[in-house]
Amino acid sequence: MNTEILGVIATYGLTLLLAWPLARYIVKVFRGDRVWSDFMSPIERLFFKFSGIDPKEEMDWKQHMKALLTINLVWLVYAFFALMFQHKLPLNPDGNPGQSPDLAWNTAISFVVNCNLQHYSGETGVTYFTQLFVLAFLQFVSAATGIAALIVVFKAFKEKSVTKLGNFWDIFLKTITRILLPLSILIAVILIFNGTPASFAGKDTVVSMQGDTVNVSRGPAAGFIAIKHLGTNGGGWFGANSAHPFENPNYIGFITEMVAQVVIPIAMVFALGMFIQRRKFAYVMFGIMTIGMIMLLIPTMQAEMGGNPVLAHMGILQPTGSMEGKEVRFGPAGTAYWSTVTTIISTGSICGFHDSMMPVSGLMQLLGMMLNCLYGGCGVGILNYYIYVIIAVFISGLMVGRTPEFMGHKLEAREVKIAAIITLLSPFLILAFTAFSSYILVHHPDVNWAVKPGAWLNNTGYHGFSEMLYEYTSANANNGSGFEGLGDGNVFWNVSTGFVLILGRFLPIIGPVAIAGIMAAKKYVPESAGTLKTDSLTFGAMTFAVIVILTALSYFPALALGPIAEYFSVYK
Repeated sequence: MNTEILGVIATYGLTLLLAWPLARYIVKVFRGDRVWSDFMSPIERLFFKFSGIDPKEEMDWKQHMKALLTINLVWLVYAFFALMFQHKLPLNPDGNPGQSPDLAWNTAISFVVNCNLQHYSGETGVTYFTQLFVLAFLQFVSAATGIAALIVVFKAFKEKSVTKLGNFWDIFLKTITRILLPLSILIAVILIFNGTPASFAGKDTVVSMQGDTVNVSRGPAAGFIAIKHLGTNGGGWFGANSAHPFENPNYIGFITEMVAQVVIPIAMVFALGMFIQRRKFAYVMFGIMTIGMIMLLIPTMQAEMGGNPVLAHMGILQPTGSMEGKEVRFGPAGTAYWSTVTTIISTGSICGFHDSMMPVSGLMQLLGMMLNCLYGGCGVGILNYYIYVIIAVFISGLMVGRTPEFMGHKLEAREVKIAAIITLLSPFLILAFTAFSSYILVHHPDVNWAVKPGAWLNNTGYHGFSEMLYEYTSANANNGSGFEGLGDGNVFWNVSTGFVLILGRFLPIIGPVAIAGIMAAKKYVPESAGTLKTDSLTFGAMTFAVIVILTALSYFPALALGPIAEYFSVYK
């Protein structure tokens, strides 16, 4: 157990060690400094020339959002039809069929919005063509979309008074060519050398040690897995995701994938301080995010390493902790760390099955996605945190009787209203859809659908409720992990989570960018003796209190019906 804990500490330490130089590199890229990746400039110019885009044309925040939403709509339509007709496209050596319209709807939206909520199994639900030219492609562009939106906010913070905030297409393309693509190649090479397949051959036939003939899926998985983690996407090439030995071949692969999925979110926090030259503000933000992560991680590790009390009451020894649903190669501590990180940063990949973990762990996973601002996904984690900062500034201003200010600009009614709407959006989506599905399940279990509601859950009671709550929480947080006791591969769940995916992705991007753009256009107000210091530990504590109180008020009743009730039923 001590070795596992040391492995967790070493992995996080390595992440921090790499995040700092990556942050400096990111700042140089978007500041326009000379960097080693300038050899990509001819390719970028060719792209702009072919598409007729002037990368030097400055945009305001509305033009940025128009470009972002328009191109995402194009990708959605492309992905939807490609998935439905994938059986007619090349690179399908296993003869996988096309997806149904409702499943294609869900899959296309899920990958466009950086969620990768998979209601299919990777080996049989998609082909090599759609894995590479639809899903892997979307994993690059969805991550770049979030980072590009954040860079717009960076530019709004940096200037005293500005309306033009760079060019969306220039920021977006450089995110892919200068950051995501080079790092993905490096990660893919590491995974290939450790055993992850990178072949276009179909299934291989092997004979097991028991003498059984088994068809083993493979394919060009290494590159897909690299961007799945680096872009905080999380979609698995195989149905078992990173619990599959081909996706996560050994402890080197484990560390590589863990570092990959955390390094950009942390680097973006450091990059914020460097870009706007307010490093203390970034350090306070990083500190609050890290404290939040630790508060979720420690209970999860304790619960998993302590074993299952039900088995203990039966006299069964558990010297290695609770091992149900876990890889023996990684153990409960490593799996607990992975499950915490993957839910706070909206990656959603798994190296053990969340549905099998202890009630406390399920509670921490749900809280991580409900908060959705502790490091968070590529770009969007800081955008979500920014909303809490705005609310904290507003409340602090009320407490001292002064017009609130942030980064030298007055915070007025319009910005606070936008922040309030975005804050209320997530609880509304999660709780309203969970209530609706619960109502259908209880009052209409025998509706003559393709899959009757009474057959949705493999678990009844508290855990069954948690499975439905988790599904909508994961969809809203653009996470993609799931309590897989829920039978989600049907029309109801495909369509309903699809709506949650869209609203939970784009409104929380538009809101913070709108607030930053509106405030940046206002007259700059120099700091004075009465200016609220937003880079102080006191304000950091205030922001943390706002995050905790709003989350508790929004979600405690639902959590009490699910994982909290399950906890008391197990530890009685």
